[in-house]
Amino acid sequence: MVPLLLLPLLFRGEDPEYQLRVQESVTVQEGLCVHVPCSFSYPWKWGYSWTMLYIYWFRDRDTSSNRYLVATNNPQRAVRTEARGRFHLVGDPRTNNCSLRITDAVRSDEGVYFFRVERGEDVRYTYTDRTMTLRVAALTQEPDIHFPEPLKSGWPTELACSLPGSCGGGRPLTFSWVGAALDSLDPESLHSSVLAFTPRPQDHGTNLTCQVKLPEVQATVERTIRLNVSYAPHNLTISIFFSNVTVPKTLCNGMSLPVLEGQFLRLVCVADSNPPAVLSWSQEGKALSPSQPSAPGVLELPHVGAGDEGEFTCQAQHPLGSQHISFSLSVQRSPSSCNCVTDEQEGSWPLVLTLLRGALMGAGFLLTYGLTWIYYTRCGGRQEAGLRVQTEPPSFWRRD
Repeated sequence: MVPLLLLPLLFRGEDPEYQLRVQESVTVQEGLCVHVPCSFSYPWKWGYSWTMLYIYWFRDRDTSSNRYLVATNNPQRAVRTEARGRFHLVGDPRTNNCSLRITDAVRSDEGVYFFRVERGEDVRYTYTDRTMTLRVAALTQEPDIHFPEPLKSGWPTELACSLPGSCGGGRPLTFSWVGAALDSLDPESLHSSVLAFTPRPQDHGTNLTCQVKLPEVQATVERTIRLNVSYAPHNLTISIFFSNVTVPKTLCNGMSLPVLEGQFLRLVCVADSNPPAVLSWSQEGKALSPSQPSAPGVLELPHVGAGDEGEFTCQAQHPLGSQHISFSLSVQRSPSSCNCVTDEQEGSWPLVLTLLRGALMGAGFLLTYGLTWIYYTRCGGRQEAGLRVQTEPPSFWRRD
């Protein structure tokens, strides 16, 4: 019900035997309904038990005709067309209850209303000094959306939309639901006051709107809520930061991470969940203290050493489930601290020795050839000349 503008009950009147208790002023928003409590009294006689008691609500002081009649329990009297089906007597006149309910209020309902009672020939009285003034205000009431909290991803739920101030007996309201979370639902299911759907992680933070159309006044009101969906951790990732690298790298589950000895390493573990999951680090199954208590997903290794080798695991714990990701850290010695020969260097030695051996053999051949050439060019000529002198016969031994 819309809050009513209640003023003191009326106890005025010149005749103490005729009393009417009703709110002097009632306010209702356009298109909504209002309940007006009312009770009355009149002079009682024993003979009234055999006669019918009729009560009436009129829109005007003129109660002699049906022109301004809006509600009655007398089947012989017809109410005005504009009020038919909207003004209802909700109390029992035999218990002196004259309560009135007005549904689908319109601006033309504004005015002053009079109450009248009839019983037999003696009781025919209009409470002209005791009236009820009805005011119809502009429609500003928004719908209410009710649902069990919290909304959990994967758990079916129902949301109910209602319009405070509307009540049964009036023209049916038209409901409709709008929102990105409803993209997979049957469109026919979106035109009911109750919406059944199953939240998803991607629905968290999206808007959901309930629209209510009031046919009597051709107006639509709506309310929008932001969905708060709880969901377990997913998309768990580890980003690595090196001291000399500004762009982080992302590790996948089961990867191996080689790191130079003495290097700074920063590991940042992030999980997508709502509410946020509790993050923790462990090495070879042993829990590690976070580098920053306010950021348990951050682990820093200022100087990576041999003791840091092994399997590191980031765990994301959540009431709806948990997830973890692991990687293997291997430590490599820096080149400046290593005097050993690498496999690549060791593999190149046989080729170097072969080339060196060939060069030495070539040089020896050239040296031998050079010395031989010098010997024959310088010493060999003289020896030949001497030999010829010794072997040739003397000239006087020549015969003609």
